[in-house]
Amino acid sequence: MATTDSAGGASPSLLQPGLAACIATAALAGLLFGFDTAVISGTTEALTRAYALSPTWLGITVSAALWGTLAGALLAGKPGDRYGSRDTLRVLALFYVIAGIGSALAWNWGALVGFRLLCGLAVGGSSVLAPVYISEIAPPARRGTLVAMFQFNVILGILVAYVSNAVIAGLDPGEAAWRWKLGVAAAPALLFLLLLFRIPHSPRWLVAQGRPEEARAAFRYIGLGDEAARAEIAAAARDAGGAAGAGRLSWRRHARPILLAILVAGFNQLSGINAFLYYLNDIFARSHSPLSPDLQAIIIGVVNMVFTLLGMALIDRLGRKTLLLIGSAGMAASLTIGGLSLIGVLPSGLVLFALIGFILFFAPSTGAVIWVYISEIFPTEVRARGAAIGASTHWGANAVIAAIFPPIAAWSAGAPFFFFAACMVVQLVVVALVFPETKGVPLEEMERRLGAAG
Repeated sequence: MATTDSAGGASPSLLQPGLAACIATAALAGLLFGFDTAVISGTTEALTRAYALSPTWLGITVSAALWGTLAGALLAGKPGDRYGSRDTLRVLALFYVIAGIGSALAWNWGALVGFRLLCGLAVGGSSVLAPVYISEIAPPARRGTLVAMFQFNVILGILVAYVSNAVIAGLDPGEAAWRWKLGVAAAPALLFLLLLFRIPHSPRWLVAQGRPEEARAAFRYIGLGDEAARAEIAAAARDAGGAAGAGRLSWRRHARPILLAILVAGFNQLSGINAFLYYLNDIFARSHSPLSPDLQAIIIGVVNMVFTLLGMALIDRLGRKTLLLIGSAGMAASLTIGGLSLIGVLPSGLVLFALIGFILFFAPSTGAVIWVYISEIFPTEVRARGAAIGASTHWGANAVIAAIFPPIAAWSAGAPFFFFAACMVVQLVVVALVFPETKGVPLEEMERRLGAAG
C-alpha cells in the first residue's frame, strides 16, 4: 500500500510491515546507544572497589566508552558509504555483543577498558549510520518523525539502563553485580544483530552503487509498487549521476551541508545537555532543594521522555528550523534563570524548575532535530561520511564540555549556565540566518536546494 507524500510522489504507508521492520530495527540502535552509555553509572562504586581506582582513574574508566564513540563516529562514514549502512551496522552490532560479554567477563582493569572502548566504537558508529539508514527509506513527509525515533530510543535506553541496574541490584548478586549490569547489554545487542539480517540495504544506496534490480526489490519490500519504485529509482539515479566526483566528500562541493552538520551538532552540545545529565545530582545538591537529587533527576528524565515524544509529533508539522528557533529562545531563558538561582540572585529552589524548562525546550528542538538534520542534508553518495562529521562534532564537543564542566562549576555554580545561555542566543541568530528548512523535502531534491557545487 502506498500513499502520496507532500512532494507529490508515491510513498509507502507507515503501516506497511516491511517499512515498519526496517525503521524498528535501525531505531533499536538508539536504544543500545542510550543503554550502553548510561549503564555504567550504576557500577562506579563497585568498580572503584574491584580495581582500587582513584577518582582520576575512575573518570578514565567511565569515559573510555565516550572516547570510543568519538573514534566510532569518525571512522564509520567511509565503510557506511562503501558497504552500506545496513552491513556496517551488522559489524557494529557484533561489537555491541562482544563488548557486553567481554565487560561482564573482564579479567582485569585493562580488559574492561578495552571492551568499553569497543562498546564506544559501536555507539559512535551506530549514531552515524542508523539515522542515515532511516532517512534513506523513510517517506519524505514523515522522515523527521521516523528518524527522531532514534533519539527517542536513546532516551528510552537510558531509562532502561537505570531500571536494569535497579533490578539487578535488587536481586543482590553480590560482588558480581557490576558484571551482570554491564553484561546484560549483550542480549538486546544480539537481537539487533539478528534483525539486521532480515532487512534490505537502503534502496537509495543500492541505486548509487549501480544496482537498480536490488533497489527495485528493496523498494518493494518497504511497500512501493513497481511503478512507484521505478520513479524513485529514476529520481535517485539522476541525483547519483548529477555531478562528477559526487562520491567524494569535499569542502568545495559540500561546504554548506558540512557547515550545517557541524553547527547543528555543536550547538546541541553547547546547550549543556550532556554536562547537565552527567552532573545532575551535583547541580541539585548545590540548589539546597528539599527534594533529593535522585528524585529530581527522575523528574528530569520523565520530562525528557515526554517532550521528546512531543518533538517527534511536531517535527514534520512545524519543521526543523521552527523547532530550533523556539527551542533556542526557551533554553536561553531557562538557563539564565538557573544561573541566577545558583548564584543567589533568585531563590535556589528555582533550579529544578529552570532545568525542567530547559529540557522542555531542548527535547523537542535540538534534541529531536540533530540526528534528523544531519542524516538528510548530504547527497546519498556521501551521506554516511557527511553524517560522520556531524556525529564526531557532537561526541568531541561532548567529551570536552564534560571534562571542563566540574572545574568551572566549582569556580562559580552559575557560570556554566550563563555560558550555555549565551550559546543558545547565538544559535537563535545562526539558525534564523543560515539554516534552511528541510521538512518534507525529498532527499533527491536536497542537494539542489542546498546548492552543492557541480
